[in-house]
Amino acid sequence: MSAFEGKKLVILTGPTAVGKTELSIQAARRLNGSIISADSIQVYRGMDIGSAKIPPSQMQGIDHYLIDVLDPADPFNVTVFQRMAYDAMEKIYAEGRIPIITGGTGFYIQSVLYDIDFTENEENGEIRKRLEQIAGEPDGCDALFRRLAQIDPESAECIDRHNIKRVIRAIEFYELTGRKISAHNEQQRKKESPYEAYYFVLTDERERLYERIEERVDHMMDAGLVQEVSDLLDRGCKRNWVSMQGLGYKEIVAYLMGEMTLEEAVALIKKETRHFAKRQLTWFRREKHVIWLDKSKQSDPEILEQIVRTVL
Repeated sequence: MSAFEGKKLVILTGPTAVGKTELSIQAARRLNGSIISADSIQVYRGMDIGSAKIPPSQMQGIDHYLIDVLDPADPFNVTVFQRMAYDAMEKIYAEGRIPIITGGTGFYIQSVLYDIDFTENEENGEIRKRLEQIAGEPDGCDALFRRLAQIDPESAECIDRHNIKRVIRAIEFYELTGRKISAHNEQQRKKESPYEAYYFVLTDERERLYERIEERVDHMMDAGLVQEVSDLLDRGCKRNWVSMQGLGYKEIVAYLMGEMTLEEAVALIKKETRHFAKRQLTWFRREKHVIWLDKSKQSDPEILEQIVRTVL
């Protein structure tokens, strides 16, 4: 059982580009909270533009955790996130504040919300090595995703085919246990959270969300995403690193490697980001005890008041 059993925990999540960042800061100010980022790329130093990372100048004095704490070469997965999140929560609770987990990585959020124990489910080195070798072959990533779609179609619906780390993990889990990782995740969702938890999911009309995604990608390009990726490569970052597989980064790497035009790369980023938002919403719809906050029906101030009233 969590050492923080019974304490307040706020989750503010939703699809990419829906407007979580600004709302989380306003909520933290009203709730005496600190923010824990549940983002798989913002944790890395030097990966700012492509991850839509909030700069310190816009944090309005609110403490943010799990931002700019790792180098791109460092491994980062759900178990690392969970450990770092618990460390952050211990500090936040000691200060008499409420932790607010903000970000769009549903599995990361689930790992903390339900206090998932990963010790029974360690990775297998031989299986992992074999699957990684397949991934390195021509058409290997597509072959692995086809394998995943066969054994666990529910996971294939939620996992980005380009997120080879998660594809391999799902296949590995199946080969180790004979069970689908989607069924395992569903079982974990049935656990009761040890916290006094408030799980808010921000959403919007699909057309408006897609417009925001298009605008965000255009802004990233104007802000210098190509130069950021070029600088990362110049520093020695490898395109097969987990960090460099992030949306926006792998496509610009492909452009810099001469594999596609810049226009094609930008169009692909927008397309893949739309697909990512759709998968995020699919994940959140499967969660229980979720409080949906619809921006098409309420203004941001109204949504903020609803969050504050619910938590306090």
